[in-house]
Amino acid sequence: MRGRAIPLSLPRRMVIDMLHFAIRVPTVPVQRRMCLAPVVLARNACAERPSWSAIFTKAYALTAREFPELRRAYVQFPWPHLYEYPASVAAVVCQREYRGEPGLFPILVKDPAALSLSELSGLIRHAMTAPIDEVRNFRRMLKVSRLPLRLRRLLLWLSLNLGRQRANYIGTFGLSVYSALGAESLHPLSQWTTLLNYGPIAPDGNVNVRVIYDHRTLDGATVANALACLDSKLNVAIVEELARMEVLSGSFAQAAKTAVATM
Repeated sequence: MRGRAIPLSLPRRMVIDMLHFAIRVPTVPVQRRMCLAPVVLARNACAERPSWSAIFTKAYALTAREFPELRRAYVQFPWPHLYEYPASVAAVVCQREYRGEPGLFPILVKDPAALSLSELSGLIRHAMTAPIDEVRNFRRMLKVSRLPLRLRRLLLWLSLNLGRQRANYIGTFGLSVYSALGAESLHPLSQWTTLLNYGPIAPDGNVNVRVIYDHRTLDGATVANALACLDSKLNVAIVEELARMEVLSGSFAQAAKTAVATM
């Protein structure tokens, strides 16, 4: 059968370039079944619900504060060694349409543990809805994707292997999910030290949470302990922040009712 040749779009080039390096990373998945019923209840009580991506990103960054291994990366220049960063940089993967074709665009968020859920959710929402050219990370990725193949691969290799610069261009961990579509990925490939993903969240809060880690940088027992810590961060620290958001929104609602009553 005679078909047709389809040129590689810029977003498809980006994925192919990342996979070129990701397939060389010896990754292993570790999964934990979590019950996030308190998080579901607290989130549902908020007037403006933060996205689940924001919730998991902040909880994982809080976990990385206690597990420095999650803030390390294996780099090869000028010699193979581990490089540790003082704070996390999250790479939240967004699916956006570019010139009629869906593409994957990671947005980098520096030290998400220091941001409020509202701020973090707003950044992710902006990356999901703003014009592609208005998001700095996206513009830079598209610019690099226009370069010749060998130059693109060289720049990506340098981004992955220069310790001081890697977090600025790659991030310290990734978040990639499509649980909203009713599906989950069991072992996605990535160039990050750890990639966090989770499946569909049941009405009772039960969910599979998974970390795919680079075995050159850390071991499975550390990841298992980090997942237990993440479970606690979600059900304690995140629930407490959601409760404060609920109280705050309730205060605004009460103030509005009082203002209307006195008019």
